[in-house]
Amino acid sequence: MIVSGVDEDNVTAESPGELARLLATLKARAVVAELDDHATVLGCDSVLEIDGVAYGKPGTPEVARERLRAMRGKSGVLHTGHCLFDTESKTELRELASTTVYFADLTDDEIDAYVATGEPLVVAGSFTVDGIGGPFVTGIEGDYHNVVGLSLPLVRTMLAQVGIAWPSLWAPPKNRLDYNESEAARYDETRGGVERAQAAARAVAELLPADSQRVLELAVGTGIVGAELVALGNLVHGFDLSTAMLQHAKIRLPGHIAAADATRLPVADRRTDAVIAIWLLHLLDDSTPILAEVARILRPGGVFLTTTEKNDATRYAESRDPNKTRAADSLTRLVAEAAHHGLALDGATTFPGPTRPNGNAPLYPLIRFRRT
Repeated sequence: MIVSGVDEDNVTAESPGELARLLATLKARAVVAELDDHATVLGCDSVLEIDGVAYGKPGTPEVARERLRAMRGKSGVLHTGHCLFDTESKTELRELASTTVYFADLTDDEIDAYVATGEPLVVAGSFTVDGIGGPFVTGIEGDYHNVVGLSLPLVRTMLAQVGIAWPSLWAPPKNRLDYNESEAARYDETRGGVERAQAAARAVAELLPADSQRVLELAVGTGIVGAELVALGNLVHGFDLSTAMLQHAKIRLPGHIAAADATRLPVADRRTDAVIAIWLLHLLDDSTPILAEVARILRPGGVFLTTTEKNDATRYAESRDPNKTRAADSLTRLVAEAAHHGLALDGATTFPGPTRPNGNAPLYPLIRFRRT
């Protein structure tokens, strides 16, 4: 996923459907213009049409609240524009999928509570059918996937026109850190299970600002920590590259996970309240690209929470000497690199890990950087 940077607010078209298709085309072309290798790019954009008026992302609680009150008890048409650009064949395909959506007659209290979650602020039409807003949709006519974000049947036919068979997308990507299904199935059990996840979530919650509306978790894994954060009252979205891990995470965080590279997040600049990374940086050779991307998406005052010195914490618990070389998650290294990206260390806590064979439990440091 790559953010296109297209200024959606200044684009107009003759109809809501054509607006969705035009925005999708502009997004795809903007991404293609920045590529330095051949690729097949899919740009999408959704617009909700009610009584001939196009509604995109509301952006503010006030606008979202007003729109939801106008929508309740009515139906609308969710238009999703699709633009597929294959750079090798120089083929550009532009299609539109439209689905009728029926909305429940929400009470004012339900609308206020829904807006307070933050979910309606960043989605077309101020609702999602696969998230918290799902119970507020009483029915649809057409492709359900189109309402979620893109029409899978339509994308299948578009890909076929550029010679890409749908089953070929099932093949696992090469040359990346990944976990197969066997490893994903036993991941929680071998890493301390729910007890460790709860300890990590409590530590994260301790450092999260009270005004954080949503939390993005990098390397969400099986979603075990994210689910515990949700239980503590947070709205959590998770990103990961492991298909096997995401199969587990989608059960714990339905509608709130996506496959994405932590160095190229599908998030607009300075729109995020909090980002967390549990057990990610110690796996990398270089944490700098992650810190740069986190700094890009955090709003001023937003926070980044990450574990540090993970491997050394385990070694100390096992009465072994620390590593002689500094890992990518070493505290001094993270502080120095973060400072280059406007992230200042301003908080820390710890949480316990599973007890080792010698009876000791590692104490894992969790640190907080704030976007200046």
